[in-house]
Amino acid sequence: MTVTSDDDTITVHVPLSFTKRGGRKQIVLPDGASSWAPPRTRVDNTMVKAIARGFRWRKLLETGVHTTIEDIAAAEKISASYVSRVLRLTLLSPSIVEAILDGRQGPDITLAVLMKPFPVEWEKQTF
Repeated sequence: MTVTSDDDTITVHVPLSFTKRGGRKQIVLPDGASSWAPPRTRVDNTMVKAIARGFRWRKLLETGVHTTIEDIAAAEKISASYVSRVLRLTLLSPSIVEAILDGRQGPDITLAVLMKPFPVEWEKQTF
């Protein structure tokens, strides 16, 4: 932050950038800049809903309510590809799921990142 002053005007320059996280804009300070307030946790409802949906669909498969991914897709009126990608979220490690539910996930963890293939071994899941 730089402050310049003349007789009547004070100009403050604060370097910052805006990034989208969970559909919301967030102000990001440059590296090394001290923050005057601790970062607040922000639960990404989109990710939470997707994880909850995945676990619900998995339960429907396990209990026999639906027998295939295609059955779920037809019942929900969405594509089978999307259903299988969301179902894959049930393979996330419990620590990652807990961090997402608490809003403690890193800024680089988004639903788009989670929907991409990832290792099923929990110890290899680094986001």
